[in-house]
Amino acid sequence: MSEPDSRAVIAAAASIDLHIPRTMRALVKGRPEPGAELREVPVPRPGPGEILIRLEAVSLCGTDLHIYRWDPWAESRMAGFLPRIFGHEMAGRVVAHGPGTGAVPLGTRVAAETHLVDWTCYQCRTGREHVCANLRILGVDADGAFAEYMCLPERNAWPSEGLSPEVAAIQEPMGNAVFATFVEEITTASVAVLGCGPIGLMAVAICRFAGASRVFATDVMPHRREMAARMGADCVLDGAGDVVEEIRRETGGTGVDVVLEMSGAESAIHQAFEMTTNGGRISLLGLPSRPVTLDLNTAIIFRGVRVYGITGRQLWGTWYKTAALLREGLDVGQIITHRLPLSRFEEAFDLLGQGVAGKVVLLPGEG
Repeated sequence: MSEPDSRAVIAAAASIDLHIPRTMRALVKGRPEPGAELREVPVPRPGPGEILIRLEAVSLCGTDLHIYRWDPWAESRMAGFLPRIFGHEMAGRVVAHGPGTGAVPLGTRVAAETHLVDWTCYQCRTGREHVCANLRILGVDADGAFAEYMCLPERNAWPSEGLSPEVAAIQEPMGNAVFATFVEEITTASVAVLGCGPIGLMAVAICRFAGASRVFATDVMPHRREMAARMGADCVLDGAGDVVEEIRRETGGTGVDVVLEMSGAESAIHQAFEMTTNGGRISLLGLPSRPVTLDLNTAIIFRGVRVYGITGRQLWGTWYKTAALLREGLDVGQIITHRLPLSRFEEAFDLLGQGVAGKVVLLPGEG
């Protein structure tokens, strides 16, 4: 069989448009060392249950920076999975259906739920899919989104018509902020957000939009504190100062009802427990770089403090809440400070590593 005929048969079997190119540019982690390479690689073909997406916007997150720098976490987590196209926060258009798909029409703009779950374990069968016992992560355990095209299980696609590609892409990290914020009621509560990276900034905006009575925000970087004020924080404090004393003074000695700890810094975690009122709650989303020691008696038990570990998003309840907030007018687009073509990935990671940007978005269709 000739090459064109063979390609036509494969395309028909998988509903692949013959106008889709054979190759694409992709950012590949090819070797166990710092950096990445922009390579020309074959466009993937969607398998059973998968769709092919032409990517429009992909945003960077801390996980991507770990992989790019090849730090100890990345080495321990990914050493056996290279080469790998990494990246996971994405938006794009569906351009082909694999066998057994079609629920999401061609041309639909979608974002991705990046938790690839087995749907069969105890957690998945009891409504806790986000902590699947056999969880795999897009861009870590499977090829991801720093490319011009990618395959995705159709059941992981979230239709996102009406949103710009950049905002559609950051729904995934926004979902982390939504989950952390709404794990319990937030309306009328006083809230402190510790750590104003992109997810912390989105949490500030969500708390303000959802009717928190007062929103405090802390960070060690001046430009992040300025962004927190723009996102709606009532009181912005230098995280390196005595924020516990200041917040207790601002709350008449009571402390705050809710703390959203987004930094992972050990000092901020201790601050979180010290500033929470008796009977309050803490959502822990930031990841410490080493074990943290707490006196459970005085930090939690005797004070009746409720602590939630936040990982990812709930499937799919968090996505519906995120979509509703955006539909009702919550503006998170202002945290996107840089939009760069895929070819300028080194600049993008430099901005992320220096902590001088909000959200950095790569545009695979440009440059």
